[in-house]
Formats: sequence, structure tokens, C-alpha cells
Amino acid sequence: MSELLRKDYLVDMGQKAKEASYELGVASTKEKDDALVFMAEELINLKEEIIKANKIDLEVAKSKGTSKVMLDRLELSHERIEGIADGLKDLVKLQDPIGEVISMWQRPNGLQIGQKRVPLGVIGIIYEARPNVTCDAAGLCLKAGNATILRGGSEAINSNKAIIKALNSGIERAGLPKASVQLVEDTSRDVATEMMRLNEFIDVLIPRGGAGLIQAVLKNATIPVIETGTGNCHIYVDESCDFEMAKNIAVNAKVSRPSVCNSAEKLLVNEKIAKDFLPIAIRALRENGVAVKGDEASQAIINDIEKANEEDWGKEYLDYIMAVKIVKDVDEAIAHINKYGTGHSEAIITESYKNSQKFLQRVDAAAVYVNASTRFTDGSEFGFGAEIGISTQKLHARGPMGLKELTTIKYIIYGNGQIR
Repeated sequence: MSELLRKDYLVDMGQKAKEASYELGVASTKEKDDALVFMAEELINLKEEIIKANKIDLEVAKSKGTSKVMLDRLELSHERIEGIADGLKDLVKLQDPIGEVISMWQRPNGLQIGQKRVPLGVIGIIYEARPNVTCDAAGLCLKAGNATILRGGSEAINSNKAIIKALNSGIERAGLPKASVQLVEDTSRDVATEMMRLNEFIDVLIPRGGAGLIQAVLKNATIPVIETGTGNCHIYVDESCDFEMAKNIAVNAKVSRPSVCNSAEKLLVNEKIAKDFLPIAIRALRENGVAVKGDEASQAIINDIEKANEEDWGKEYLDYIMAVKIVKDVDEAIAHINKYGTGHSEAIITESYKNSQKFLQRVDAAAVYVNASTRFTDGSEFGFGAEIGISTQKLHARGPMGLKELTTIKYIIYGNGQIR
């Protein structure tokens, strides 16, 4: 596709999305909820067509040598589609944030000034091989009154086309604009880059994927970006802890779903308990198929683990791999995390209230845990319903982004003839 055609293609989508956003912004809660229910129904109605399309994507991915972990992210089954449909229906149960008056106050001159929650407008989302994101993003954005332009990865293009067909059908059944949710079907990098500069029509851009994708968006976008992060997450096992709890949390945080951003990639262990705890932890990790790397101090205790290098400490594996480091105390753990972490999710396992509070206060991350797995950093687990992503930046949202994070405010002012 030539540069001119790319521009025309995206401008047409942008214009349609902008027009749709005006209607969505004033749509009633019932209209939006009806659309979500119909979208879910159409996903089930077209389930076989979606699975057929997904099989094509899976075969292509397998031919390229895609890892089992990444294939799992791509695969859609009857059960997964039903789960995705249920997720859309669950959004109906959530309170509509649009129109909420957050606060109201009166000035000495009699003006009444308030803050009202309104949609962001048009949200562009660029993501990789997770077709469930197509539904989660579309549903959340629609419930919050936003039009959406979705650009998924080439790995899932057939799946995404089939899913969008179902979602559009449900949206039209509800009487809302079909252009409320659009898919960029050209998966070339040139089109993605052009989309990142569609300032006239897209109000905010949200990337969801690995470090390479996120950095490409941050480098090329002229649209405001909400950075959803890579997750180089840590579990720090303090000198005062329950070994069984620490082992279970470390295994869960790594093994339950290693391909997602809230899985733990690093295990930090206090030197005072390392000789006793490390053999227990590494045995449990290996029994669950995890390859363990370690620093020199760890190798001195477990001599058959691979040496971790400097690159390992900042790496998000998204696989059955975990690196171990022995640290002097909670202060060294905090310093290590703040140097190498990505600001996503960090956890301390401890029975020391003092150390837990120090960890909570000084670790710079969107979610900080005491005695719990990092795997809970998720919109559903936080009670938000589905999420658009986990923001690791500090403006405009941080942590799991639910409905409220897809809104902004408008000042509303009531007067009775005041002039300045």
C-alpha cells in the first residue's frame, strides 16, 4: 500500500471513529449495555467461524517456530470464546462512569463549578498476538463511551477479523454506530506508524505488548500515549518469612501463566536464609518446568544453575525461566528492584511489619504486594472487570486500567449572569 493510500485508509477510519465517538459519548447506559450483550451473543453465534480463522493463525505461527507459551496466548477454544463473551456481559454489571459529577463547589461570585466524567473520545490500541484483547478493549472502550481503532498483530489477523465481524454485528443490533469499533486490517509497520501520528482523529494511543512494541510506539507516536508496561516483576523473600508461603507464591507468580506481564521474572532472597530456602524454592520451580539462572552467590549454593548475566536482571522472559539473586537485606532488594524493575508489580514475602512498610513505601511500582503473588495485578482481580492494560507510567493512569481510567473530566459551570 502506497503512502497516500495508507493515509487515506487511516483518515477514513479516523473520521468514522470521530463521528461515532460523538454518538457514543451521549449514548445511554442501557444502549451501551445492550450492545455489550449483543456483542457477546454474536461471539457465540459465530464461534465456529472464529475458531476456524484462529486455526489458520495457529498453523502459520507453528510454521514460524512460535513457542508453546506464545501459541497459548494466540489460541482460541470454545471455552475461551465463551469466557470472552462472559467478560463482555460482566461489563454490563459495572457502574457506567460517564456523566458522574465528581465534585461541585461554589465560588464567592456565585458560580457553581463542577467536574463531570466524560469519555476520552477515540482510543487507538496497538497490540500483539492476543485475540482476547480485541474483545476486552472493544467492550471496555464502548462501555466508557469511546470509539476504538484496533491494530492487532499479523499473528492474529484472521482471528481478529472474525471477532470484529461478530462485535460489529452486536453493535449494529443495539443501534449504535458500526464504526464504534474498527480493526486496521493492514498489519504492516508502515500503517502502524502512520496510525501513531493520526492526531486529528485519535485522542490517546495505548500499546499492549512486549518491550519492542511499546518502545516503537513511544518513539514514533505524536499522539499522547498511555504506556502499558512490560513486567520485569520481582518476588523478594525476606529473612523473616514463612518458607512454605514464600515457595508457593514464587511458584504461582512464575508458573500459573508465564506469558503475561504480571508473572514474576526474578526471585530475590535474603542472604540470611538463602542456604535453607533456595534449595526448596529451586526444587519447586524445577518441578514445574522452570529453568533457573542465578548470580554467583546462588551458584555457590546450587552449583548446577546457569549463570545470570547483567542483561538477565532487566529482562522480561515471558517464559518458564526465572533468575535468582541473593541480597544482603530489604534495602538492597529495594535498590535492585528500583534499578531493574519496569514499574509493574513487586512483592515482598515477610513477617516483619517494619520491612513490609519500608518495601511498600520505597518500591517504585504500580502495584506493590505484601505476602501475595504478583499475578493479582489484573483488572478483574481488582474488581474493575476486564482491563485495557496495566499502565506503568504515572500520567494519566497507573496500574490496571478499567472503565474510569478510560475517561477524562469536563468542567461544568453554572452561573446567573456573572461577567468578569
